Amino acid sequence: MNEQPLGVLIVEDEVLLATELEFLLEEAGCCSLGHAMSSDEAVTLAHDLKPDLALVDVHLRDGPTGVEVARTIHADCGAVALFMTANVKRLPDDFAGACGVIGKPYSSNGVKMALEYLTICMREGQAPGLPPVGLTLSPDYLALWGLNSLPKAG
Repeated sequence: MNEQPLGVLIVEDEVLLATELEFLLEEAGCCSLGHAMSSDEAVTLAHDLKPDLALVDVHLRDGPTGVEVARTIHADCGAVALFMTANVKRLPDDFAGACGVIGKPYSSNGVKMALEYLTICMREGQAPGLPPVGLTLSPDYLALWGLNSLPKAG
């Protein structure tokens, strides 16, 4: 498989977490395009860098603005957003256009498995099966990637 790796923008205000995510992205075969710590920085970088995927925390340096960041990146830049947050309950029912969420705290292995899974979904336009443990897909992306007819994980 000789395809370009997914370009990923990290939107996270905790530097150590962002650095760890960069390593996990590389291990999962993705490419880190950059790191934003605030909503304005995230939107500017998304416009400039055109990521395939944006990993977005809900609470950023300028407050709980991640939901709007995900909505803007998805609508204006065409990127797929994935929330990575301890604030799962703050997500709107439509996930602000994001494909899903990984709740914090998360494991390194769980993030890598989720990234590998999402890479397949995004490249092939359908899921290779149920999402890995720790990754919750939004209702829109369950439908988009053909998972509405699969049995729910128990």
